[in-house]
Amino acid sequence: MLSKDDEGSLILEKLAEADLIDEFYKAVDSDDFSKIEELLSLAGVSDSSIGSVIKQLVES
Repeated sequence: MLSKDDEGSLILEKLAEADLIDEFYKAVDSDDFSKIEELLSLAGVSDSSIGSVIKQLVES
């Protein structure tokens, strides 16, 4: 099983490969959770990982 840091790194790699990293950070800065979900999905991130990301962002 991956640590949270490893999972986060893999998610960022997928976003970068899909050239979505800048859009992702803009969505995070504006708390646009639907856009965050959309971008993560487009990057091929699993539903469970998307859920974890959203949960962490809501709690922070």
